[in-house]
Amino acid sequence: MNTRICFIRHGETDWNVEKRIQGQLDIDLNETGRKQALAMAFNAGHHPFTAIYSSDLKRALDTAEALAKRVNLPVNKLAELRERHFGLFQGLTASEGEQRYPDAYVHYKNRNLDDPFETGESLSQLAARIERGVEFICRQHPGETVAAFTHGGVLDIVYRKATGRPLHTPRDFKVPNCALNWLHFDAQGWHLESWDDHHHLHEVIKESVE
Repeated sequence: MNTRICFIRHGETDWNVEKRIQGQLDIDLNETGRKQALAMAFNAGHHPFTAIYSSDLKRALDTAEALAKRVNLPVNKLAELRERHFGLFQGLTASEGEQRYPDAYVHYKNRNLDDPFETGESLSQLAARIERGVEFICRQHPGETVAAFTHGGVLDIVYRKATGRPLHTPRDFKVPNCALNWLHFDAQGWHLESWDDHHHLHEVIKESVE
């Protein structure tokens, strides 16, 4: 039986603007991010969701709450939807990371599958965690439509899993804040329906930020 999940990245934060690696550090939405969340909720609120799940990091939870208030559903925290823990690189920009940890940065840039950057989580570990989370949601909600609020790194894995792209290749797709990304799941696997619906953000965002 199909389960449809709309994956939604949290609204913008100041660290997104600075291109600073957030990872599992708990950074708040900025003013633009809060406006994005409200615009997203207006669009997403027209869909027949039966449940809402969210990463337990505040930027995702606060974005999820905007939809929850509109459709009168609780937000279920799911740690499997957290952003990747980037270890040494959390809190740094890419250029700062390259300067401080040049050897590890090569692995970061080349999307090494097995390097956790000492204290973090490897890409392979992240992918396995996300699969566990998706499987849990599908078991709980067969035949239903669910919203899942998460992060750019998680959505990167979701898109690759649904389209057959390898984890180690450069990203050739966008992951904007507060866009709607639709997939469905059945016995045959993960299926991409649509990606990067962000027409509701035209009044509150000038460009897609990473």
